[in-house]
Amino acid sequence: MNFVRGTVKGATVGVGVADDPAALSSFRQPGCAAAIWRRQTPQHVQTWLDGLDPEILPRGKVVLPRNAISDAVGHLFDISGLPPGSERDWLQEDIVSLADMFGGLMKARFLRLRLDAVTTNACWKFHVDAITARLVCTYRGTGTQYGISTDGNDPKRVFTVQTGSPILLRGTLWPVQPPPGLLHRSPPIERTGEARLVLVLDPVFDLDDEPDLSHTTIH
Repeated sequence: MNFVRGTVKGATVGVGVADDPAALSSFRQPGCAAAIWRRQTPQHVQTWLDGLDPEILPRGKVVLPRNAISDAVGHLFDISGLPPGSERDWLQEDIVSLADMFGGLMKARFLRLRLDAVTTNACWKFHVDAITARLVCTYRGTGTQYGISTDGNDPKRVFTVQTGSPILLRGTLWPVQPPPGLLHRSPPIERTGEARLVLVLDPVFDLDDEPDLSHTTIH
């Protein structure tokens, strides 16, 4: 287990970098605004992902119990036209594993899962999300960018999460104060021809606080 803060390339003060996913439990410690699991997607899977037609990259948003993630992701892959094979199996199993890890860490029975295929400057402004916490994993394309801001302006130094490495981020509803000043954004990629595949997981503690779930679908 290895957990370091701001002492490796690609991190900054208040950001933990773990080589072992078990060390991500330190995300709950005071002073840790974010945590990154430093890893690489298997090369054959990354080559497969990068070669997919952007039109069949899976898209969808759903709120569901953790034990229903696998079936939901499989359905999402089916309707997107994602071809079967060992690479698809790896991606599905990895999403399920990340959901189980994050849900357990946050002690949340339900998760809001979103898969986005991004080709525009979505969420390109630096910000903090109005949530408790969030896991973001970019499976294809440029990873999430982040930095420290002490005055509300854009960070002077910007770091980029490695493709395939999940980052855990605290939001404005995290109970510990004061806020650490860590801002993040999706990298601006419009007109570059880049297509990103991004997984987003949010903990859901009370379904009554969710929007009308009858309109929550995978599409």
